Amino acid sequence: MARGPTRRSLVAAVGAAAAIGAGYHFLGNWTMNRMRNRRSIPDLTAPPRAPVAARRPVTIRHHGIEVIDDYAWLRTARWRDVLVDPSVLESEIQAHLEAENKYAELVLRPQTALRRKIAREVEARAADEEASLPDPDGPWLYFTQQPDDADHEQLCRQPRTGGPTTVLLDGNREARGAAFYDLADTIHSPDHNLLAYAVDRSGSERYTLYVRNLETGETLSTIEDSSGDFAWALDSQTLFYVRIDADNRPLEVWRHRVGSPQSDDELVHRESNAAYDLTVDRTQSGRFIRIVSDHHLSTEVWLVDAAAPGSAPMRVAPRTGGHAYTVEHFGDRLVVLTNWGDAEDKRICLGPIAPDAQESWKVLVAGRAGHRIKDMVVLARYCVRLEETDAGPEIIAKSWSDGSEHPVELDPDMHAVELETGHEFDTDMIRITQSSMAVPERIYEYDLALREAALRRSASAGRGFRSSRYVTHRLSVPSSDGELVPVTLLHRVDLTLDGSAPLLLEGYGAYGDGLETSFEAARLSLVDRGFVYAMAHVRGGNEKGDRWYAAGRHHGKPQSIRDYIAVADYLAAAGYTKRGRIVAYGESAGGLLVAAALNLAPDLFLGVIADVPFVDALNTLLDPGLALTPGEWPEFGNPLASKEDFELIRSYSPYENVRSASYPPVLAVASLTDQRVTYWEPAKWIARLRERSTSGNPMLLVTQQHGGHGGPSSRTDKTDVLARAYAFAVSLADTVVT
Repeated sequence: MARGPTRRSLVAAVGAAAAIGAGYHFLGNWTMNRMRNRRSIPDLTAPPRAPVAARRPVTIRHHGIEVIDDYAWLRTARWRDVLVDPSVLESEIQAHLEAENKYAELVLRPQTALRRKIAREVEARAADEEASLPDPDGPWLYFTQQPDDADHEQLCRQPRTGGPTTVLLDGNREARGAAFYDLADTIHSPDHNLLAYAVDRSGSERYTLYVRNLETGETLSTIEDSSGDFAWALDSQTLFYVRIDADNRPLEVWRHRVGSPQSDDELVHRESNAAYDLTVDRTQSGRFIRIVSDHHLSTEVWLVDAAAPGSAPMRVAPRTGGHAYTVEHFGDRLVVLTNWGDAEDKRICLGPIAPDAQESWKVLVAGRAGHRIKDMVVLARYCVRLEETDAGPEIIAKSWSDGSEHPVELDPDMHAVELETGHEFDTDMIRITQSSMAVPERIYEYDLALREAALRRSASAGRGFRSSRYVTHRLSVPSSDGELVPVTLLHRVDLTLDGSAPLLLEGYGAYGDGLETSFEAARLSLVDRGFVYAMAHVRGGNEKGDRWYAAGRHHGKPQSIRDYIAVADYLAAAGYTKRGRIVAYGESAGGLLVAAALNLAPDLFLGVIADVPFVDALNTLLDPGLALTPGEWPEFGNPLASKEDFELIRSYSPYENVRSASYPPVLAVASLTDQRVTYWEPAKWIARLRERSTSGNPMLLVTQQHGGHGGPSSRTDKTDVLARAYAFAVSLADTVVT
């Protein structure tokens, strides 16, 4: 797991809140724009008053070092209860968050028309999306569909030979009356008679697992406190699932018999190290239930015979520091994608179905430097791998019968590639999805035996969209140490790159997760208004292999921040934009990245959009009681155990490093029931920014009352959140609004 109330009046919540003159300047620009466009009478009312959080200094001491936290009181002592029921939040904290929401609403009110227009654009570009392609399994074709006016999907099936469609699960009906509804997964039983599905109704990622009889509609089992991970045994009566503890940690796998009470369930496997997370699924062959214990640097996999669900788990290979591997099955062997030995960019091995038999693994596909094996699909007659290189992605298919290999032809201009499989193992068909930032996705079905591809879907982005209007390309930008950082750009083909264009710069740089350069139609609402959309693939991601991740984690984290600043400086110097015209954008750990860069170079940025940002890193990593903290220590360091780590994290943690400086406007978004980045992180950060900024620019916090780390659950609400962020960016840039 990685990073990712009752309404009260503003007057009652804020008390003697002070007005901020910068907010008036910020609003004044928008007011003048409206006057120019509409020739309206100036609005001479006073600017809205910003909430002022009380300063109640708390001193923490570690390794002989003192750090003062003025806003520690914003952290609820009842966070476990709040995840389940936000109404139990302490009234004083609740009042402050409500005041922040009200203030943000008032400041952003001049953007309402623009926000609605962008939301309509996003919805229109998504309106042409069809149902998912049918996924065959035995006698049935399974697929999802989402009616135009619906916020949630329907799971459907129809006979493989043709016939009427049956709706197995209607998300809109299930979500009726719920403020939040997240369907984690749906898996039908091997005999196709039952459906298991997991639902979160709070946003806290604490799921209830249901088993439904597809013939009668009867709910046969209800299982509480699931992580949302589960898998069927071959008997269609036994379900394996991950149970979370009181701290929301997924540390146990249990076995459930359909129709029996949860109290009769049996513990299958328990993880004793809170730094690891458990997941459960099934190998593509269906032969094994796969239990994976994982943290960011190492994994340990256990297998249970899916035909003998009562049998004990077998460990594939013991955990060792730095060894990450995944396991599939073929015939009488295991197929292992691993970085074992010197395979920095992974290799594929074959091993016996035996416990701890790592020393017997034989290399099937040798690792090659610069050819990172990103994904592997194992089918009855082929092993298919997706590799990433500097030249672009490659898909290679290897025949089990004779060991021969052949490459799958890909469009060289579409570097975002996904390799997909369906339910079946005994098939020669795979699906390949390709897109770029300027070209919507195209889905191909590829026959591995015939070596033929058929285009099954070419997505659109609404009427009038033409890819030829846009250009996307990749740069290599020198960082502070001379290392070249990849940057992906999207802009209109007719845009004059003379430095005048505003630019949104997205970054992440953590957990070995790279920024995907696939097509996102919503970005066009910025690009069509004259923005350059840029992605900085800083160290800490995986864009240049595992070494790129290693260079940006733990001691390398400050380098990922320097990478981001170097990219911003370069893009300004090269004429894509200029200093002070860059809107920084980061989500979760990407919020840490952009907030830390903001502290170092506030004059670079026109504004900052930080979505559920991990900005209180030092205090969070000092709190082992929080759900994710032990698992974060391998990524960032353990400031409890190490003075060196304490000083390192303190040196860049955004909250600790807010200083007296002229900061640009900031929009931060939090979710009250987010367990990955708790609401008080951005709440404290905004309070400190507002206190110390000398510019007087507005510091805005929006706390979603119903939503988790991914925000609200409905399509309509998600669109509105995105539209608010884009309207904020456009209004900052003072571009022509049409």
